[in-house]
Amino acid sequence: MALDQAEKGKGVWKSGKGKGRVRPKGRALEDQPREEVRNLLGDQPRRADLLIEFLHLIQDKYGHLSAAHLRALAEEMRMSMAEVYEVATFYAHFDVVKEGETPPPALTIRVCDSLSCELAGAQALKAALEDGLDASEVRVLRAPCMGRCDTAPTLELGHNHIDNATPEKVHAAIAAGDTHAHVPDYETLDAYMAEGGYGALKDLRANGDWQEVQARIKESSLRGLGGAGFPSGTKWGFVRGNAGPRYLAVNGDEGEPGTFKDRYYLERVPHLFLEGMLIAAWAVEAERCYIYMRDEYPAVLNILAREIKALEAAGIVEAGYIDLRRGAGAYICGEESAMIESIEGKRGMPRHRPPYVAAVGIFGQPTLVHNVETLHWIARICREGPEVLNVTEKNGRKGLRSYSVSGRVAKPGVYLLPAGSTITDIIAEAGGMAEGHVFKAYQPGGPSSGLLPATMDDIPLDFDTLQPHGTFIGSAAVVVLSDQDRARDAALNMLRFFEDESCGQCTPCRVGCEKAVKLMQADSWDQGLLGELCTAMTDASICGLGQAAPNPIKLVMQHFPDEV
Repeated sequence: MALDQAEKGKGVWKSGKGKGRVRPKGRALEDQPREEVRNLLGDQPRRADLLIEFLHLIQDKYGHLSAAHLRALAEEMRMSMAEVYEVATFYAHFDVVKEGETPPPALTIRVCDSLSCELAGAQALKAALEDGLDASEVRVLRAPCMGRCDTAPTLELGHNHIDNATPEKVHAAIAAGDTHAHVPDYETLDAYMAEGGYGALKDLRANGDWQEVQARIKESSLRGLGGAGFPSGTKWGFVRGNAGPRYLAVNGDEGEPGTFKDRYYLERVPHLFLEGMLIAAWAVEAERCYIYMRDEYPAVLNILAREIKALEAAGIVEAGYIDLRRGAGAYICGEESAMIESIEGKRGMPRHRPPYVAAVGIFGQPTLVHNVETLHWIARICREGPEVLNVTEKNGRKGLRSYSVSGRVAKPGVYLLPAGSTITDIIAEAGGMAEGHVFKAYQPGGPSSGLLPATMDDIPLDFDTLQPHGTFIGSAAVVVLSDQDRARDAALNMLRFFEDESCGQCTPCRVGCEKAVKLMQADSWDQGLLGELCTAMTDASICGLGQAAPNPIKLVMQHFPDEV
């Protein structure tokens, strides 16, 4: 009776003289879930930056995140339940299940519906799977790009990616219990060292001059290959100019639809990237390297975990010097400051800049951020000299570019071509157009770059060459459309992606993407209103997602007016 009166009274802890609550408000801490969480975490330090890693442990073990487990994790981490919950619900690969809710089935199929897979029939595939599978045993979800555009349509069954997917392949894999990642053959540490690998790193550590290496990087004309195109060597001086401790962060969150070049290299020659990373870390005297790798690449995560252990066993790095972090399904974490927030165990929301991450990065310390392919080339430049890039010249452009090519071409894949190559050169390298298709349009650098018509086929696809046309090369994700496709449908696919992936922090992007999708579904576009919306999003969004999201709209209205 006394407890009932206390519950009815005002205040959190007391409702009357001498009458207090038996326990605080909120979820009670249960013994069994707490013991389960403790066993999963083991003797790992309960640091806040490891929150996402711990959420993965629970998700992997139980297939979801129950309220009881989240409460137990909050207790173990000495964090508020609100902090844990907001992080868990931010990322697409975590399934939060409240009390009384039914957990998801044990098996999940994620069907990619980004542009290349959409062109290859992803919607029909998803519908066939939904009709042919028991929803109580297998759930079928739409998902953003998985970095396998060359084998579209693709899907992920558990952690097993099925390329050129069909319902028959999926049913066979389920029957065989084939739900784990397939690790391809790749160059191991022993094989890499047999060819002289890590020789450049050892020489630099013994008697190298970081400024001399920086000069060689600049001489090669290497620019950041994650999309921004910033001169790679220049970053080193910015980071070195700030007092330590300093860190290095690798942006392996290759989430731009149409891009799969980083995965291509990591699944074949991971140590070129790892040596380049350690050279860059040496150059800025980084105290630790963080590799942020997207969760959609389970095979790559497996490879890197193995090879990092091999590096530690060989004495090339100290144990713990390379910290491999696993993303959780958030495209926005490809933005460097959002990635750093995620490395710190938080929601991946972009920071306001300045300050820039070269001065205030991970844990508030100077941080050098590089893309995977950029580091791949740094290793090659140190081994082979700047000539490995700068002797190649085409259409007035120097260097080489890894183009991820997909869509209506005969042989989708990654093609290493001169940086001045045009779309005509790229299609020719990819075996020409697919049978029965006539070239109509192309996406030069992911959905952020929009669409260009086939008539604009003589522009070198490189940094700085596309800006005068209202677009950019980005990460060189080239998707080719044919006369069987509508540009307006492709643009709508791109905007739906941005609508799903907006972090929601700023109104111009969060609301703008949603409104754009609604307006673009009309039979006839309200071009005046869409134009105003594009201007607001471009001018007022915090980061590149919202600023570049209008590009597909603007370029379709400009180059394909008959469709809208």
